[in-house]
Amino acid sequence: MQYPEKELITILKKNRVDFTSSLPCEKVKILLEMIGGVFFHVPLTREEEGVGICAGAALSGKKPAMLVQSSGIGNMINALLSLTGFYELPLAVFVSRRGVYKEQIKAQIPMGKKLHGILKGAGIPYSIISTRDNFKVIGKKLADVYKKNKIHAFLLSPAIWEVSGARAQSTELRTQKNKTNPELEGIHQTYSPKFTRFEILNIIAPYLDKKIVVCNLGFPAKELFHIKHQPSNFYMLGSMGMATPIGLGISLTTDKEVIVIDGDGSLLMNPGSLATVAYFAPQDLTILAIDNGTYGSTGDQPTLTGSCVDLEVVAKGFGIKNTFKAATEKQLVDVMKNKGKGLRFVHALAIPGNRDVPNITLHHLENKKQVQEFIKNKHKRSRQRVIARS
Repeated sequence: MQYPEKELITILKKNRVDFTSSLPCEKVKILLEMIGGVFFHVPLTREEEGVGICAGAALSGKKPAMLVQSSGIGNMINALLSLTGFYELPLAVFVSRRGVYKEQIKAQIPMGKKLHGILKGAGIPYSIISTRDNFKVIGKKLADVYKKNKIHAFLLSPAIWEVSGARAQSTELRTQKNKTNPELEGIHQTYSPKFTRFEILNIIAPYLDKKIVVCNLGFPAKELFHIKHQPSNFYMLGSMGMATPIGLGISLTTDKEVIVIDGDGSLLMNPGSLATVAYFAPQDLTILAIDNGTYGSTGDQPTLTGSCVDLEVVAKGFGIKNTFKAATEKQLVDVMKNKGKGLRFVHALAIPGNRDVPNITLHHLENKKQVQEFIKNKHKRSRQRVIARS
């Protein structure tokens, strides 16, 4: 019996799907890798971007399909209704159904539970695919998608892939398949990554002490919790792409130093936030972008920073004046130690890979409470100092 991933790909082929796009999800990482090797495939930075790209492909006569996870539907609704649906273009959306079956990430649960209602309220037809036996439904519905120019969402349970014997290629092999930018290659040779994200976090940990730290979701948050938990750390558990905006919001409303630990995949999902950061230019905000060239928490699928994007150049283009690139221990220590005043963007190059650390044991509401109390107490001490001087 063939793997469920290959069975689904066979169904897509039979229905002449010829254009695919996706954002990664750990539950379907093998499927995504296989699809990228079979179809013309566009790796996305944000889900609504994919809706637009697929609309253009459909206008050109292609039969597009998207692969996202449940949370991504929230980013797609307006584009699906006002573009794909409004212009009666075909689109099959395969959704990795998070938050329902053996979900370990609690932040996935609210969207997972509400997904049916959201799709129903939006008037988007959907099919629940819980087992391989349900795959026959996909074939029937796909024919209507492309024949009648409709949208249809297929909600894929993680249970489908549990028994699959398919295996991923190595990260190194996948990265080698990326197109490369010669200018970027030269930069990476000058600043050759030496450490994994976990090792970088270990190096910079002393310089995070008693500072407000907003940490990107997934493995970065788990690694930071393991290395240096403190009441001023805010650990993201969901809402990819929001680390820098959260840090900006805190920085604009407190006089304390804020450090955002962001990642390449997260920043590529919401790069416009750097323009807003540059406009306000908070004096005590540092964005530390740890760039390992992969989506580390979903299976190490490559991001575009490994081929054609230099995040420091992106930050400069959005108007951030103080930018730094760092890869060695000395470079990392120097840039974190010599803070000074003003907004900073630190592009830290890293080697792909995650450290096997336990999940965060701190409840998310307790985490929020600790950060709020830290900010509140710091403000009290700040005001007391002003009063004492007057």
